[in-house]
Amino acid sequence: QVQVAESGGGSVQAGDTLTLSCVASGCSSSGCARGWFRRQPGKRREWVAGLNWSSGAIYYDISVKGRFTISRDNAKNAVYLQMNRLKPDDTAVYYCAASARPYCGDCMESWEFEFWGQGTQVTVST
Repeated sequence: QVQVAESGGGSVQAGDTLTLSCVASGCSSSGCARGWFRRQPGKRREWVAGLNWSSGAIYYDISVKGRFTISRDNAKNAVYLQMNRLKPDDTAVYYCAASARPYCGDCMESWEFEFWGQGTQVTVST
């Protein structure tokens, strides 16, 4: 059983940088594919970014591409989401999701990930 834990949320001002962490325990030695999602106030959950652990391919939604960056620490089975030039519209609960498989397709569909963290709040003020 894979367990996912996010951390790193907080309250920041527009233009600031925040880095979220996602540690997945229980992954096989091949690792766990990962996805980041968010739920903005009053909206449905949406995909933000994804990592195909086995290939290293990284995918970003157009709304964050160029501002958000995924990185990884293989030894810790950790994935980080560095969020630069944050905007008030980035305010949301951010969720990390993991698959027991090290690969994912386009790594943007909720159904690709069986295990989800509890979420971490990111609030960006003007």
